Amino acid sequence: MKLPMQKNVASLFRWWSALPLVLCAGASWAQPAEPSVAPQSPAATAIAPGQTASAPPAGKASAKAAEACEEAVTHNLRDLRGNAAQRIEFNASRRVLASSAPQGDETSVKGAGRYGSTPFTYSCTYNAKSDQTNGIVISDKGGPARPADAEKPWQPDLTRLSPEACEAAVAASLKAKYPRVGRIALGSDSRQLKPAANGNTFLDGKGGLERAPGMSSVPFSYRCEFDVRTGKLVGGAKISE
Repeated sequence: MKLPMQKNVASLFRWWSALPLVLCAGASWAQPAEPSVAPQSPAATAIAPGQTASAPPAGKASAKAAEACEEAVTHNLRDLRGNAAQRIEFNASRRVLASSAPQGDETSVKGAGRYGSTPFTYSCTYNAKSDQTNGIVISDKGGPARPADAEKPWQPDLTRLSPEACEAAVAASLKAKYPRVGRIALGSDSRQLKPAANGNTFLDGKGGLERAPGMSSVPFSYRCEFDVRTGKLVGGAKISE
């Protein structure tokens, strides 16, 4: 009888001694898990772009140059065309700006627009230091139609003539003569074509000139001669003030 009792006691002792291990093992499941690290909020990463947005825009100087030139062109067109140019619109998609000085003080602006149904192109230089515009050249592509009974109904082959080449030569000549020139206006409705010697063609026109910023505008006339065979200018532009 002693042997079975000892075996039962020994079994009970092994079961009891194993109980704390089970409890410990169970306790290990109750331990709090390590705190998880929350992912960085996307909103936090968006702060940096918002902080840099307060810096002045890169195109601020270009916008100032465009605004100043368009204001000067508007003033000039109204001086030249009067009531016909009361409503002036500029085509922003055709505006081209370029720095014309190593220091970037001067910006060249070229563009196009229309007043009423008349289109025009222009070029202008804006100086950021002086906050002034100069060298304004305007060419309107329309203008009032000439009378059917014009003085000389003769017309040359227009495919070999370039009014723009003549106007560029006129502007270059005036800028060379007056380095501080303020505005140059060339009206396409004043153009006249006349026969010249050797079968060539004269292109005569009129315009307005501001010899320096702030001076009164004075009228002038010009003449270009074209070789009808090549379409090139002969001898440059001749200007009378």
